This record gives sequence, structure tokens and C-alpha cells, in this order.
Amino acid sequence: MASFVEISRYNLIPLSVTSLCGCPCRLLSNKTLIPTRRTPKLKLNFVFHGSKSVFRVRPTSIYVNRRLITAVARAEPESIDESNAEEEVDQGTVLPTTKDSFSELQHKSSQLRKRIVFGLGIGISVGGAVLAGGWVFTVALAAAVFLGAREYFELVRSRGITAGMTPPPRYVSRVCSVICVFMPILTLYFGNIDISVTSAAFVVATALLMQRGNPRFAQLSSTMFGLFYCGYLPCFWVKLRCGLAAPALNTRIGAGWPFLLGGQAHWTVGLVATLISFSSIIAADTYAFLGGKAIGKTPLTNISPKKTWEGAIVGLGGCIATSVVLSKIFSWPASLVSAIAFGFLNFFGSVFGDLTESMIKRDAGVKDSGSLIPGHGNYSWS
Repeated sequence: MASFVEISRYNLIPLSVTSLCGCPCRLLSNKTLIPTRRTPKLKLNFVFHGSKSVFRVRPTSIYVNRRLITAVARAEPESIDESNAEEEVDQGTVLPTTKDSFSELQHKSSQLRKRIVFGLGIGISVGGAVLAGGWVFTVALAAAVFLGAREYFELVRSRGITAGMTPPPRYVSRVCSVICVFMPILTLYFGNIDISVTSAAFVVATALLMQRGNPRFAQLSSTMFGLFYCGYLPCFWVKLRCGLAAPALNTRIGAGWPFLLGGQAHWTVGLVATLISFSSIIAADTYAFLGGKAIGKTPLTNISPKKTWEGAIVGLGGCIATSVVLSKIFSWPASLVSAIAFGFLNFFGSVFGDLTESMIKRDAGVKDSGSLIPGHGNYSWS
């Protein structure tokens, strides 16, 4: 609290409480009062600011000696200024942190909304393509294959991977992307994938051998893996959806399916198996992400340090549970053991694809391989 000493008639000098107690204070020469002559009497009043009540000491006779009185000024205001300065510094450090955390929270909520919106849109579109089957499903898959092949060859040509290998020429990468697009179409047309894979490998090998300069084995290996990973493996979705044409007679949904949309014969084993596979893979990724965020501690592999064993176990459980529940709804597969085994296969297939993509991204030095779908492209199980 600030106090004042009233000397003589209305001369107010700030006086610190600490100075009255005899504690050391900083003295300023321009605020020091040194009387030159003996003053007969002084009126001394103490006024304490900071409370409603005012305490006054009755006037007393005080003889001021030259060595007796020194007025201490600015002791209390300096401490107030220091506290204000510290408060300003604290505010200066706290406010930007609060602002940054708020903006980060807004960014995360925005990313979550994007994931939900685009996830629902993709789910509806994929579900419609799977239900349609035939050329609709195959063409939609071919479009997804083209995007995946383009992303793969862009990663192969990135700065991180090219530092240790020679990438294939750009025209070879484009030719391979086009070949990957035709693989699912040729699979549906011919009924198998042997001819498409053999033809693609021959064309790519010939193009690499006929290029100018010295062909490298790294070019051939990265290109062949791209054909296998982006073109050959997706062809099995065509084999699964369109190849298993036997009707799922025990499916209740098929019994009430409209005749204009194909009737009960539209619900084949391939359709049911594809729906269960898609749903199980999505459930595995979702449960692994949530489980890793909640209890993930043990890293799964060095390829992707953020993936954890706890998240993988939770994802496996969610994948199997989804497979079992959908098998009861669609009445396929008939046995519980087959449904559990089907869930195992879907989970390990999804983990293989996810870790392979993580390995490619790690060597390429990128975080997200996909830029087409906002909010998607990177999931970690921790």
C-alpha cells in the first residue's frame, strides 16, 4: 500500500512502509529532504491508500534533525512498475501460446470435419460402385488405380528415393500408369490376369532396354514393383466382385431386392464378400487409429514408428468383429470360423498395404502420399 507523509502544510512526500520498518530501500538524491534549519513543529499524518478506511495519526510535535529525516521516494511505485512489467511479459508469452493452441484446435476440428464429409462421400460412391458391379465397378477401380499409380511413380521420382537410385524415365512412368489402368479392364474382359501382367511386363522391359543412355536395374525393379503393387494386386478386386457370380441364396437382403435392380440374383457371393472386405478394412483402420491414440505405447515397426502393437490388436479385433457381424447379416460365410478367418485375411492384407505405403513414403521423405482427398492420406496408430 502506498503511504504519504504530510510535512508542514500540504507538502506530500511518498513514504514506503518498508522504510518505516528500517528495511533497506533505494534512495534517490533528487527525492531526499534535508532540512537546513531546525523546524519547530511538524504535523505528521499517515494516509494509507488501497482500502476504504483512512488512518490518521494525531498531530504530534516532532523535531526534525538534519541527520534524522530522509524521504524515500518511488520505492513502492517501482515495485508496482516491476510487477506490471512482469505481468506484461507473462501476458506476452501466454497470449501467443493460447492463440496458437486455439488455432491448432481449429485446424484439427477442420481436418476432422473434412475427413468425415469426404469419408462419407467416398463411402457412398464406393458402395454404389460395388452394388452396381460389372463395368461400373471395374471402371471406378481403374480410375482409383490410375491415381494410385501416378502417386507411386511421383514418390519414386522424389528427391528422397532418387538420392540412392536411378528413377525410371518420366515417359516410362506414364506408360506404366496407363498399363495399370488397363489391367483391371483386361481382367474383366478375359476373366484372368495372366495375360495382362505378362504383356505389361514385356512392354515395360522393352521400353527400359530401348531408352537412351545406360539402363539401370533400379529402374527395372522400381517399375516392376509399381506394376505389381498398383496394377496386379487391384485386379483381385475384379476377380472377387465379378468372378464369384454364384448367388448368395441365404441373404435376406437379396430376397427383398427390387427386380428392376437385378432381384435376388444380383446378390452374388462376390458382392457379399466385397462388401464385407471393404467394411472390415475400414473398421480395421479406424479401430487401430482409435486404439493407438488411446493406449498405444509399443511401436509396431521402424517403418512407421507411430503405429503401435496396441493399435494393431484393437484394429484386428474391430476387423474380426465387423466381419462376424456382417456375416450374420448377409448369411455368408455360414460358419463362425470362416467369418473369423475372413476377418484375419482382410486385416493382414490391409496392414501389408499400409506398411508398404509407409515404407515408400519414408524413403521419399514425405508425410502424406495422397493430396486428392482433403483430410485423408495419413493415419497413424498412436
